[in-house]
Amino acid sequence: MKRMFAYLIVGAMVLGVVTGWGLNHFLTADQASAAASNLNLITDIFLRLIKMIIAPLVFTTLVAGIAHMEDAASVGRIGVKTMTWFIGASIVSLVLGLVMVQLLQPGANMHLPEAVAAAAPAASTDAFSLHGFIAHLVPTSIFDAMARNEILQIVVFSVFVGTAVAALDDKAPAVLHLVEQAASIMLKVTEFVMKLAPFAIFAALASTIATQGLEMLGTYAKFVLGFYGSMGVLWGLLFLAGAVVLGKRVIPLFREIRTPTLLAFSTASSEAAYPRILEALPKVGVRRRIVSFVLPLGYSFNLDGSMLYCTFGTMFIMQAHGVHLSVSQQIFMLLLLMVTSKGIAGIPRASLVVIMATLTYFGLPEAWIAIVLGVDHLLDMGRSATNVVGNSVAAAVVAKWEGELDDMPEADSADGQAQPAAV
Repeated sequence: MKRMFAYLIVGAMVLGVVTGWGLNHFLTADQASAAASNLNLITDIFLRLIKMIIAPLVFTTLVAGIAHMEDAASVGRIGVKTMTWFIGASIVSLVLGLVMVQLLQPGANMHLPEAVAAAAPAASTDAFSLHGFIAHLVPTSIFDAMARNEILQIVVFSVFVGTAVAALDDKAPAVLHLVEQAASIMLKVTEFVMKLAPFAIFAALASTIATQGLEMLGTYAKFVLGFYGSMGVLWGLLFLAGAVVLGKRVIPLFREIRTPTLLAFSTASSEAAYPRILEALPKVGVRRRIVSFVLPLGYSFNLDGSMLYCTFGTMFIMQAHGVHLSVSQQIFMLLLLMVTSKGIAGIPRASLVVIMATLTYFGLPEAWIAIVLGVDHLLDMGRSATNVVGNSVAAAVVAKWEGELDDMPEADSADGQAQPAAV
């Protein structure tokens, strides 16, 4: 089924290119523009569906993950070490994406219609002061925050609720079970929505090529290759960081996570690889109590590939529309993405919502996200695999810092005493 979906995506991309070329080649400019407008309706519906599911999905998965914590002392100690790694990895990923997109300039030569370029508004941070940003983190009403898809506020509320549940002696089993069931339902809804992705991808590509011609594919090629090159650099940095902490253990670690990484790549979902990571990490000595703590948090707080894409994709969109940010504005963007990226669930295309929120924050049309929708699935495959690598390295590093990285089970005697049960 996953392979069939991948074929549908590829087929939608090819059909979108062919249809867009036909509209651009055989219709007048006005007719092609009208056809593109009609196709955009499909894309708009898909984007609205994404926005519909993201708030309840972030809330339920984040509350459920935080609620499954153990005693406060160990959770606090491990939590500080985990968040230290997450924050460091986040900064590296975001800055790397910003640096690489500035060096490569993949959107600089994307020639949009003059009318669109002329209408591009200047980026603004008038409403983005430090005081306003910090105050904006705290919701006055969770229902209002969800209605407006304020991801930052939803994350803050979810952290409070999850921590409160974890602090209760009985962990409020009825409430926790309800949240877990709601999370399962939302993941199933997400699965339904993503079945429409081929239609949206077809419409996005056909609409773009109908108005711009095939010349834009050269820019997309540079965009895709530049992004995968940037991810290659990030993989190298993760390997080096892991080698510094883990030593030679980093080699078997990367060898063990090959299967979940390939699964995430082929399905474009790091969520699909979650069970395989839980199975793989203990094989390199990472105790299950560390894995069960770090991974759920990592799926909301440490999606390295998605964060790299947030800066790379946002700046590509701005470059394509001739919008330039000052150094201070880029710093503001990094700060914004540093927080908003923590609400990304490990599901396909969730980072699109964060990019849309960033564009809106700078006073730019969120509809500009459609420019990357046609190749987003191809990019999502790479960033999902990167998310798996980043979280696997994080779990092993935290285990090493906690002194809970056992000897390799393969190197021990047959009784397997070197891998105690998680308690």
